[in-house]
Amino acid sequence: MTDCIFCKIVNHEIPSYKVYEDDNVYAFLDITQATKGHTLLIPKKHVTDIFEYDGDLAATVFACVPKVARALEKAFPEMEGLNIINNNKEMAYQSVFHSHIHLIPRYGKSDDFSIHFGNNQSQYSPEQMQEIAKKIEKQVIH
Repeated sequence: MTDCIFCKIVNHEIPSYKVYEDDNVYAFLDITQATKGHTLLIPKKHVTDIFEYDGDLAATVFACVPKVARALEKAFPEMEGLNIINNNKEMAYQSVFHSHIHLIPRYGKSDDFSIHFGNNQSQYSPEQMQEIAKKIEKQVIH
């Protein structure tokens, strides 16, 4: 894709701070650095989001996540945790439409990053939960 900033990074048309590269995957520092070491891991092949992955691409890309995660842990022993985030589509906060996985080191409760998961458990009965699960299960391709 010609207008994709991440494709341009992969093709070395735009500079980046590379932390890992192989034939299919490229990982580099996110320019925003939500926390020190904030890294993006992307497939070199342009895919917009997770919905465009096939099994082989998913296996290739996601197999690199632990490798880069361990590198972050070794590089920053003061790291207390790691968020791994993959946003898909604008509603889910995807802002660059080339699939990417954020690896965000966490150094303490006061670092400049947070996530909130609402608890809506009381809004669903066990029967509704079962209905939701069956609806999803029915759509999973085996």
